Amino acid sequence: MDIRRSGTQPSGKGPAECFTGAVRIDPLFQSPEPARALGVSVTFEPGARTAWHTHPLGQTLIVTAGCGLIQSRGGPIQKIRPGDVVWCPPGEKHWHGATASTAMTHIALVERLDGKAVDWMEKVTDEEYHAGSSAA
Repeated sequence: MDIRRSGTQPSGKGPAECFTGAVRIDPLFQSPEPARALGVSVTFEPGARTAWHTHPLGQTLIVTAGCGLIQSRGGPIQKIRPGDVVWCPPGEKHWHGATASTAMTHIALVERLDGKAVDWMEKVTDEEYHAGSSAA
Protein backbone atom coordinates (compact mmCIF):
# COMPACT_ATOMS: atom_id res chain seq x y z
CA MET A 1 0.00 0.00 0.00
CA ASP A 2 1.19 3.52 -0.80
CA ILE A 3 -0.36 6.63 0.75
CA ARG A 4 0.43 9.95 -0.90
CA ARG A 5 -0.01 12.60 1.77
CA SER A 6 -1.61 15.86 0.73
CA GLY A 7 0.99 18.56 0.17
CA THR A 8 3.93 16.18 -0.32
CA GLN A 9 4.07 16.42 -4.12
CA PRO A 10 5.15 19.72 -5.65
CA SER A 11 2.82 21.74 -7.86
CA GLY A 12 3.96 22.59 -11.36
CA LYS A 13 3.12 25.07 -14.09
CA GLY A 14 1.36 23.91 -17.21
CA PRO A 15 3.98 24.03 -19.98
CA ALA A 16 3.52 26.92 -22.43
CA GLU A 17 3.59 24.60 -25.46
CA CYS A 18 0.52 22.72 -24.13
CA PHE A 19 -1.45 25.50 -22.39
CA THR A 20 -2.48 29.11 -22.87
CA GLY A 21 -2.56 31.26 -19.73
CA ALA A 22 -1.77 30.44 -16.11
CA VAL A 23 -2.28 26.76 -15.29
CA ARG A 24 -1.21 24.88 -12.15
CA ILE A 25 -0.88 21.10 -12.17
CA ASP A 26 -0.95 19.20 -8.88
CA PRO A 27 -0.02 15.52 -9.21
CA LEU A 28 -2.34 13.13 -7.40
CA PHE A 29 -1.08 9.68 -8.37
CA GLN A 30 0.72 7.64 -11.00
CA SER A 31 0.07 3.94 -10.66
CA PRO A 32 3.12 1.67 -10.99
CA GLU A 33 3.31 -0.90 -13.80
CA PRO A 34 1.43 -2.99 -14.78
CA ALA A 35 -1.33 -0.48 -13.87
CA ARG A 36 -1.69 2.39 -16.34
CA ALA A 37 -3.77 5.00 -14.47
CA LEU A 38 -2.66 8.47 -13.46
CA GLY A 39 -4.45 11.46 -12.02
CA VAL A 40 -3.77 15.17 -11.64
CA SER A 41 -5.67 18.17 -10.35
CA VAL A 42 -5.46 21.06 -12.80
CA THR A 43 -6.37 24.66 -12.01
CA PHE A 44 -6.92 27.08 -14.88
CA GLU A 45 -6.95 30.82 -14.12
CA PRO A 46 -9.56 32.88 -16.03
CA GLY A 47 -8.91 32.64 -19.77
CA ALA A 48 -6.47 29.71 -19.45
CA ARG A 49 -6.97 26.52 -21.45
CA THR A 50 -5.31 23.46 -22.90
CA ALA A 51 -4.14 23.11 -26.48
CA TRP A 52 -6.11 20.72 -28.68
CA HIS A 53 -5.20 17.17 -27.70
CA THR A 54 -6.26 13.52 -27.68
CA HIS A 55 -5.78 10.60 -25.29
CA PRO A 56 -5.03 7.08 -26.57
CA LEU A 57 -7.29 5.48 -23.93
CA GLY A 58 -9.63 8.41 -23.25
CA GLN A 59 -9.89 10.82 -20.33
CA THR A 60 -12.29 11.43 -17.46
CA LEU A 61 -12.60 14.96 -16.05
CA ILE A 62 -14.25 15.68 -12.69
CA VAL A 63 -14.89 19.40 -12.19
CA THR A 64 -14.26 20.36 -8.56
CA ALA A 65 -14.40 24.19 -8.55
CA GLY A 66 -15.26 27.20 -10.69
CA CYS A 67 -16.71 27.23 -14.17
CA GLY A 68 -15.03 25.96 -17.31
CA LEU A 69 -15.40 25.29 -21.00
CA ILE A 70 -14.87 22.14 -23.04
CA GLN A 71 -15.15 21.39 -26.75
CA SER A 72 -14.67 18.39 -29.02
CA ARG A 73 -13.47 19.19 -32.54
CA GLY A 74 -16.51 20.16 -34.61
CA GLY A 75 -18.85 20.24 -31.62
CA PRO A 76 -20.27 23.08 -29.56
CA ILE A 77 -18.39 24.66 -26.68
CA GLN A 78 -20.07 23.67 -23.43
CA LYS A 79 -19.83 25.02 -19.88
CA ILE A 80 -18.77 22.62 -17.13
CA ARG A 81 -19.32 23.17 -13.41
CA PRO A 82 -18.47 21.51 -10.07
CA GLY A 83 -19.84 17.98 -9.89
CA ASP A 84 -19.86 17.53 -13.70
CA VAL A 85 -18.06 14.43 -14.94
CA VAL A 86 -16.89 14.43 -18.57
CA TRP A 87 -15.75 11.40 -20.57
CA CYS A 88 -13.57 12.12 -23.62
CA PRO A 89 -13.33 8.92 -25.71
CA PRO A 90 -10.01 7.59 -27.03
CA GLY A 91 -8.70 9.65 -29.93
CA GLU A 92 -11.30 12.44 -29.58
CA LYS A 93 -9.66 15.80 -30.32
CA HIS A 94 -10.71 18.28 -27.63
CA TRP A 95 -9.70 21.15 -25.34
CA HIS A 96 -10.83 22.40 -21.93
CA GLY A 97 -10.15 25.28 -19.58
CA ALA A 98 -11.56 28.16 -17.56
CA THR A 99 -14.10 30.70 -18.73
CA ALA A 100 -12.84 34.22 -19.50
CA SER A 101 -13.96 35.46 -16.07
CA THR A 102 -13.83 32.44 -13.73
CA ALA A 103 -11.09 30.00 -12.74
CA MET A 104 -11.82 26.27 -12.97
CA THR A 105 -10.28 23.20 -11.31
CA HIS A 106 -10.77 19.62 -12.43
CA ILE A 107 -9.31 16.24 -11.68
CA ALA A 108 -8.07 14.56 -14.86
CA LEU A 109 -7.87 10.76 -14.95
CA VAL A 110 -6.15 8.98 -17.83
CA GLU A 111 -4.44 5.69 -18.63
CA ARG A 112 -1.11 5.33 -20.40
CA LEU A 113 -0.80 3.23 -23.56
CA ASP A 114 2.80 2.19 -24.17
CA GLY A 115 3.80 4.88 -21.67
CA LYS A 116 1.85 7.68 -23.40
CA ALA A 117 -1.24 9.38 -21.92
CA VAL A 118 -1.74 12.40 -24.22
CA ASP A 119 -0.96 13.63 -27.73
CA TRP A 120 -0.67 17.43 -27.81
CA MET A 121 -1.60 19.37 -30.93
CA GLU A 122 -2.00 23.02 -31.95
CA LYS A 123 -3.10 25.69 -29.50
CA VAL A 124 -6.72 26.80 -29.32
CA THR A 125 -6.87 30.21 -30.98
CA ASP A 126 -8.38 33.22 -29.23
CA GLU A 127 -11.12 33.20 -31.90
CA GLU A 128 -11.97 29.55 -31.18
CA TYR A 129 -11.92 30.18 -27.42
CA HIS A 130 -14.04 33.33 -27.50
CA ALA A 131 -16.68 31.55 -29.59
CA GLY A 132 -17.60 29.93 -26.24
CA SER A 133 -18.38 33.18 -24.43
CA SER A 134 -22.09 32.51 -24.97
CA ALA A 135 -21.96 28.79 -24.08
CA ALA A 136 -25.01 27.68 -22.08
